[in-house]
Amino acid sequence: MVQNSKDDLSQLLREKGYKITEQRKAVLEIVMEHDGEHLSSQEIYELVKKKYPDVGVATVYRTLPVLEELGYVYTVDLGDGCVRYELHREGQQHRHHHLICECCGRITEVEDDLLDEIEEKIYEGYGFVVKDHRVKFCGICSKCEKC
Repeated sequence: MVQNSKDDLSQLLREKGYKITEQRKAVLEIVMEHDGEHLSSQEIYELVKKKYPDVGVATVYRTLPVLEELGYVYTVDLGDGCVRYELHREGQQHRHHHLICECCGRITEVEDDLLDEIEEKIYEGYGFVVKDHRVKFCGICSKCEKC
C-alpha cells in the first residue's frame, strides 16, 4: 500500500515511467491536507490554485487519474453528479461507508466495516472473495430530522 507521502510519490512516478513534477506533488499535498472532505476535481483545482497559482486546471485534471492509478486516491460517487476523490489511507483494507443527508447534503464517514458478515456469507455460499465494496446510505441526518 502507498505510504501517502510526496517522497513516495516521486519513487512511484519514476517506477511507472511518469515525470516527477512539482505540480503533481502539489495536487497530492492538497488532497492530503483535505483528507475526508470528498472533493471534486474542480474543488481540488481551486484549492491548488490558491496555494500554487501557476498550476493549471488541465494539470490537476490529468494528475488525479495518475494518483488513482498509483493508489494514492480513489473515486467516490456520492450521487451528486460529481466524481469526488478521497485519500487512500495506509493500511485501509476496504473503503469506508458514507451516510448522505438528502436534506442538507452532509456526508458522514462510517469507519466500521459493517459488511464483514455479508462478505463471509458470500465466500461460504459462492467461493467469492470480496476485495472491496462501495456503500452509501441515503437518508436524513439527526439535525435535519428535527426540522
